[in-house]
Amino acid sequence: MNTDKIYAESIAKEYAPKNSSKVVALKKLDRKAKMPATVFTYAWGIAWALVLGVGMCLSMEVIGGGIVWMCVGVALGLIGLAGCGLNYPIYKKILENGKKKYAFEIVELAREISEENN
Repeated sequence: MNTDKIYAESIAKEYAPKNSSKVVALKKLDRKAKMPATVFTYAWGIAWALVLGVGMCLSMEVIGGGIVWMCVGVALGLIGLAGCGLNYPIYKKILENGKKKYAFEIVELAREISEENN
């Protein structure tokens, strides 16, 4: 087996013009169905992790001071934990809706691809 030839062919494929095939279209549709859920999940998780962090800082008196700020920090931390805990169920719901929205197109395109290969 000539590894130089295989390496050269893999590099040539990388620089060759890409044809808009049905597989590429299928991948784009799949990405389009999943992207809103992913973006929302990251944004939601980051926001609630920051709320949790501020609550921890207040409760440990890194910022603020006194018993009042400590209680506010504990409450804020619990709210942040609840927000982080809701992240996955919300993600699953948004993902399910995105899959429903593009299901027909994806199934039809996948069926066309599988029929071509038979």
